[in-house]
Amino acid sequence: MFSFSEPRRSRKPSLTPMIDVVFLLLVFFMLASRFGHDAALSLAAAGGGAPYEGPPRLVVVTETGLQLNGQPLTAEDLPGRLAPLMRDRDDLVVLRADADTSLQRLIGVAQSLRRSGITNLAVVE
Repeated sequence: MFSFSEPRRSRKPSLTPMIDVVFLLLVFFMLASRFGHDAALSLAAAGGGAPYEGPPRLVVVTETGLQLNGQPLTAEDLPGRLAPLMRDRDDLVVLRADADTSLQRLIGVAQSLRRSGITNLAVVE
């Protein structure tokens, strides 16, 4: 009926599995987080900043080429053709991608403009 033997000593729970889980979470979040800024583009926010002034500087990016104010040109000619339309390098240049243009193509043109010293860019739809 009754067992009058000595009671078993209770085991302490092992913390090893919990430490393993915490370590795995730490590794996961370290790998999933970003350590610093990527080479991102800083594009002008809509409605922010000074009003647009000066001659039009609309660059239409198509899958096959570029247009500056409706005139076709190559990517190498773009900074030289923009220079007479700008008072200084801080003037706003508007980029518009064609419907069939990939985002990578648009970013490539924006990075090309940044390398030539034109940093104030706005992307419109």
